[in-house]
Amino acid sequence: MNELLKITIGDLLDEIAEKYPDHEAVIYTDRPFRKTYSQFRDLCNEVAKGMMAMGIKNGDHVAIWATNYPEWLLAMFATAKIGAVLVTVNTNYKIFEVEYLLRQSDSSTLILIEGFKDSNYVDIIYELCPELKESAPGKLESKAFPFLKNIIYIGEKKLPGMYNWNDLYEMASKVSDEELYERQKSLDIHDVINMQYTSGTTGFPKGVMLTHYNLVNNGKTIGDGMKFTHKDKLCIPVPFFHCFGSVLGILASVTHGTTMVPIEYYRPLKVMEALQNEECTAVHGVPTMFIGILEHPEFSKFKFPKLRTGIMAGSPCPIKVMRQVIDVMGAKEIIIVYGQTEASPGCTMTTVDDSIELRVSTVGRAFPFIECKVVNPETNEEVPYGVPGEFVVRGYNVMKGYYKMPEATAQAIDSEGWLHTGDLATMDENGYFKITGRIKDMIIRGGENIYPKEIEEFLYTHPAVKDVQVIGVPSKEYGEEVMACIILKEGATVTEDEIKEFVRNNMARHKTPKYVKFMDSFPMTASGKIQKFKLREMAIEELNLQEAASIETA
Repeated sequence: MNELLKITIGDLLDEIAEKYPDHEAVIYTDRPFRKTYSQFRDLCNEVAKGMMAMGIKNGDHVAIWATNYPEWLLAMFATAKIGAVLVTVNTNYKIFEVEYLLRQSDSSTLILIEGFKDSNYVDIIYELCPELKESAPGKLESKAFPFLKNIIYIGEKKLPGMYNWNDLYEMASKVSDEELYERQKSLDIHDVINMQYTSGTTGFPKGVMLTHYNLVNNGKTIGDGMKFTHKDKLCIPVPFFHCFGSVLGILASVTHGTTMVPIEYYRPLKVMEALQNEECTAVHGVPTMFIGILEHPEFSKFKFPKLRTGIMAGSPCPIKVMRQVIDVMGAKEIIIVYGQTEASPGCTMTTVDDSIELRVSTVGRAFPFIECKVVNPETNEEVPYGVPGEFVVRGYNVMKGYYKMPEATAQAIDSEGWLHTGDLATMDENGYFKITGRIKDMIIRGGENIYPKEIEEFLYTHPAVKDVQVIGVPSKEYGEEVMACIILKEGATVTEDEIKEFVRNNMARHKTPKYVKFMDSFPMTASGKIQKFKLREMAIEELNLQEAASIETA
């Protein structure tokens, strides 16, 4: 990569479709959706024109709540072509979280599927917007969500108050190709085009604002790191709503004319079938996913003849797992990428040319065109090689900021443009970084960022809970699990299962505590500050998690 790309996501797709018109862009193995780059571009243009006919303007926020459907891909490039901001919604969200996101994001449009796992998204929206059932499609007047006008259902059913996906294609005829072209040409590479909610460092989730420039260049760099060409095929079982799916997966592919083989949601068997039958050369996953594949009872029945690379990221990678992926699955050029959503997301990566030792013991070196360093969190001065400090990053990849949260933005990005990650790291004399822990107490469970304060705030609403502290405890399978330490109100009684059920019914499943401990008091400092690290130490001891706590990770 000799220089940064100065191109919008829409123009990028057009350019690649011109270069590789008959090359396959997307292959779904579980439904009849196989498109070449020119066919995929033409479909995206139709969806884009349908959105314009619907009244979606440049800068409008379009939320999408769906698993890795083909329509998700189409929506991503269609919104980018018309300058709308795609707001990605975690598929595990329940009513409490979706209500917050829709309100905070000022989304004018919501695209959704029927539901996923134990959540019916359609029912949730009708509960949040009772007015919808009496509304004409596109005419929603909601007291709770004044910005929200359009609900688009992915499917053929006609539901009260909602458009369905086919309506987009029908409406597309109202907008000319010239009008779409003019809209696309009016966009700037530094326009915000994507908003992803992350728990960040404090409080409730924040909308991370990312631009064409952020995302295209991050995707390009990551694809370069895996030596992608149009001859590669990437299996994407990680969710599109994460940067892992949308940037490390989709944009790393499209910038190189690589074929995408998405999996609607992660199932080890489906991944192995895709790797074998489509002869994929690459696959992405968090360590938990790779463990699920390697330990699957039918693993030995499959062959992955072309598999050479991919990314393991999202949470610390156990060295043993990395070696198995290389030796047993055959992905000899698998790499690690480290970053966070605020950095769109990649900051450092190993390369296919790095030794196995470096790929299992570090997170690689800084991306081209960005600066990374380790500083003393108290003084912000750079620390010597090998000394732990806070990992900070500066460059084209840093977000524009958090949506409508100037103070939180100022806390994250300092006056010199450095993004403070809150992660503890060391750097060696050759520029390789190791992530050694976190300053903040965020929990990373199987690649999902969980901020304790959000669960604490919710648990405080339970009538029996007087005080609560949520911590992460070690897990062999997920890296960390959620534990709720609770002090009950005088005379109140509640069971562990009731607490878990309370969270499960109102929040995403991955935020449900695996462990609940009732206590009389919390360990504190002399100044009254609760010592979460002591709670964690006590939990490791009581739950016999010493082995999980000692797993060596990259």
